[in-house]
Amino acid sequence: MKPQRILALCTAISILAASCCRDKEPVDYVNPYMGNISHMLVPTFPTVQLPNSMLRVYPDRGDFTGEYLGGLPVVVTNHRERSAFNLSVDLGSGPILAPKPLSYDNERITPYSYSVTLLDGAVDVRYAVSHQSAIYKITSAEPLRLSLWSLGGQVGEDSDGIYGSQTVLDSTKVYVYLQTQEASVAREMRGNCAILSFGGGAVNLRYGVSFISWEQAKANLLREQKGYDIDAVEREGRRIWNQTLSRIKVKGGSEDEKTVFYTSYYRTFERPICLSEDGRYWSAWDNSVHEDGGTPFYTDDWIWDTYRAAHPLRVLTDAGMEEDILSSFLRMASESGTGWAPTFPEVSGDSRRMNSNHTVATFADAVVKGLKVDIPAALESSCKALTEKTLAPWSGAPASDLDRFFWENGYVAALRPGEPETDPVVNDFEKRQPVAVTLGTAYDCWCLSILARAAGNSVLAEQFEGYSRRYATLFNPQTRFFHPKDKEGNFIPGVDYNFPGGLGAREYYDENNAWVYRWDVQHDIPGLIELMGGNEAFCAELDRMFATPLGVPKYLFYSKLPDHTANVGCFSMANEPSLHVPYLYNYAGQPWKTQKRVRQMLSTWFRNDLMGVPGDEDGGGMSSFVVFSSVGLYPVTPGTAEYAIGSPVFEKATVELSNGKQFRVIARGASAENKYVVSAKLNGKALDRMFLSHEDIISGGTLVLEMSDKPLIAD
Repeated sequence: MKPQRILALCTAISILAASCCRDKEPVDYVNPYMGNISHMLVPTFPTVQLPNSMLRVYPDRGDFTGEYLGGLPVVVTNHRERSAFNLSVDLGSGPILAPKPLSYDNERITPYSYSVTLLDGAVDVRYAVSHQSAIYKITSAEPLRLSLWSLGGQVGEDSDGIYGSQTVLDSTKVYVYLQTQEASVAREMRGNCAILSFGGGAVNLRYGVSFISWEQAKANLLREQKGYDIDAVEREGRRIWNQTLSRIKVKGGSEDEKTVFYTSYYRTFERPICLSEDGRYWSAWDNSVHEDGGTPFYTDDWIWDTYRAAHPLRVLTDAGMEEDILSSFLRMASESGTGWAPTFPEVSGDSRRMNSNHTVATFADAVVKGLKVDIPAALESSCKALTEKTLAPWSGAPASDLDRFFWENGYVAALRPGEPETDPVVNDFEKRQPVAVTLGTAYDCWCLSILARAAGNSVLAEQFEGYSRRYATLFNPQTRFFHPKDKEGNFIPGVDYNFPGGLGAREYYDENNAWVYRWDVQHDIPGLIELMGGNEAFCAELDRMFATPLGVPKYLFYSKLPDHTANVGCFSMANEPSLHVPYLYNYAGQPWKTQKRVRQMLSTWFRNDLMGVPGDEDGGGMSSFVVFSSVGLYPVTPGTAEYAIGSPVFEKATVELSNGKQFRVIARGASAENKYVVSAKLNGKALDRMFLSHEDIISGGTLVLEMSDKPLIAD
C-alpha cells in the first residue's frame, strides 16, 4: 500500500475513533418521542423549536401511532392545541382540492431539526428551525408540487415569494412569508392555497412567521436566514440547545436516566414563547401592536401548571428571562382594560382556564428571591384578579354571588345533590369546584399578603394573610379530609373521597379526588400538620394514601377521573396538584420517606419510552418536577425562599446560576438502591434539616450527601 493511502487510512481511523469516544452532549440525550403515546388524555408532542422561541412545530398527527401526516408543519400557535397553515407535498398531476394525507417513514426528530421520508420513500424531507424562521430541503427524483394552505385565511404573492395569513382565534392572526431558492415551473394562487410546481431534484424552501403582518414575517425571515444553508441553521440550533441545556450538567446515573432528565429539561423551554419581533409585539389583550421598549414580551404560559416548579426553575437558571415574563404579565393586565393579572395567557389572549389566580404566586416567588419586580403593579393586578374577577373556574366574568359568599364566609359553597346551579358565571361543564377553588384561593391570598408586605401595605398584608388561613373552614375533623360544605355551612353528606363529585370530581374538587386535595395547603404546612393531629398522624395519613386502592375497577375510575392517572394507591403522579406531595414527609420529621417516594415516582412513571410521561405534560409543568427531583431539590411552596431536599438521581449535578455562580449537588454512591440520605453537608457544614434556603443556593457552593440503601430513621 502506498504511503499516502496508509496515511489517509490512519487519519480516517483516528477520526472515527475520536468520534466514537467523544462524550455525548446534553442535546444528544433529548428524546422528543418520550411520552408520545398518552396514558389517558393528551400525549407529549415532539417539539422542534429553539428555547422559548415563537416558531414551534411538531409532526401533524394525533400521536406517535398516527398512520399519516396531515402535511408538513409550519407553525404551532398554541402549545399542543393549534397549528396554522399546511405545507403539502404531491407527486401527481391531478387536481389539488385539499391537503392530502401523507404516508411517512424513517422519521427523526431532535429539538432543532426534523427529517422524514414521504409517499413510500419517494420524497426526502429535512427541516431546521430558527427563532422566527425555518428552512426545508425537500428532495424528489420526480416532479413535485408544494401547496401552502391557509386554514382560515388567504395567501398571495409579491415579486420575491408567497405570503399568507390565518386567523388563530377571534382577532389574532398569524402570518407566513415563504421563498424557494429554485424557481418553480408553475405558480398558482387560489385564495387560500398557493401551489408551486418543480421539475424534480432538491427544493430549498425557507419561511418566516409573524403575529404582526406578512411584511414582518418577511423581515423576520431575512433577518435570520442569509441563504438556504440548512446545515448551518441546524448547527446553530444544536449550539443553542447545548448551551441552554448545559445550564445543568449531570454525572453518573444510567443512560436512560440522563435521557429522562435532559428530555424533561428540554420540555421546560417549550413555553412561554417570546412574541417580540424587531422590538414590537402583537397583544391580544387590546388587539394592538406595541413597542416592547427593549423588554421582550412572552405569552403562552398555563400558569396553573407552571407556577409550581417551571417558574422557580427559571428563577435559578435565567432570572433575567423570568423578570421579562413577569413584566409581560403586567403588560397583559394593563392592556386588557380590566387590570386583572392573567391566569392562562396564550397568543390569542387569556383563556382563564382551570381555577385560582396563581400568577400572584409567580410574583411572590420572584419577590422573596430577590428578582426585579414592579411590586406596586404586581400587587394591584393580583388584587384585582382575586377580588374583581370571579373565582368561578374557566371564567373571565366579573365577581358574582359566588364570590361575595366566599369573601364573607371563607369558602366556596357547594351545591347539595340535586340542587340546581343559579349563578350564571359557573361553567356548565367545569362546575364550582368548591374545595379546589377554596384551597387554591387561600394560597393566592397568602401570596398576595407577601406582595402587600413588600409594598409596605401592612394592613392589606394582614387582611389577606387572614384570608389565607380560612382553608381550614372546609376541614372535616371527623374524616380529616377537606370536605365540601353547602351555603348553610353543613358538610355535604355521602361524599366518596376516592370517587367524588361527577366527571373529573368537578362538583367538589377538580381533576383529582379528595386524597390529592387533602394536601393542597402549600402555604401553611405546619397548620395542616396540626389539623391532621401532629407529625406522626400526618405521615401515617400520607402512607395511607399511597396504600389505599382506587376502590373501583380502573376502567370505571378513569372514565370519571381521566386526569387522575399514574397511581400509587390514591396518589396521582399525573396531575400537577400532586407534585409537591412526596416532599411533605420532610416537614413532619420523616425525610427518608420523601427520599423513597421521590425515587419511586421517577423510576415508575418517567421513563425513556413512548409512554414514559404520565398524564398531561403542560409545557414544563410536570417535567420541571423531574428536573428538580433528579438534582435532589424541590420548591414545595413558591413564595418561600426554601427548597426541600429529596434524593438525587445523579452522583453529581452542577447548576449554572443566573448570577454566574455554580451550585453543586454531590450524592456519593447514589444509585437505584442507594436512595437514602444518611448525612448532608453544605459547604462542609453539617445540615440539621433537609432544607436549603434560596440564599444557600444562589450564593453558590456544594451540597454533599452520603447515600445508602438503608434509611436513616430519626428517633
